[in-house]
Amino acid sequence: MSWLALGLAGCFEVIGVLNLKRVAMKKGRSSIILLIVSFFFSFLLLTYAMIQIPMGTAYAVWTGIGTVGAAVLGMVVYKEPKEWRRLLCIAMILAAAIGLKLTV
Repeated sequence: MSWLALGLAGCFEVIGVLNLKRVAMKKGRSSIILLIVSFFFSFLLLTYAMIQIPMGTAYAVWTGIGTVGAAVLGMVVYKEPKEWRRLLCIAMILAAAIGLKLTV
C-alpha cells in the first residue's frame, strides 16, 4: 500500500508542476487552487509512504516520478525539446528510481 501511495504522490507532484507552468503563463484562480490541492495531496501521500518505505528511497522515487513525468509532459504538452541527451537523462533517472526500489 505504501508503494501505491508513493506512486500517487508522484502523480500529484507532476500535476502540481504542470500547474506551476499554467500559473506562470496565466494566473487564474482555478490554476492556483489546483496547484495547492495537488501539492497538498502529493506531500500527504509522501508522508504516508514514508511510514514503511525508507526516507531516502521514498524521496528519490517521488522526485524521480515528478522529474520524469514533468519532463515528458513538458515535451508533449508544451513542445519542449526531445533531443537524445535529454531522453538519456530521463532513462537514467528511471533506472536509478527502479534500482532503489529493488534494494528495499
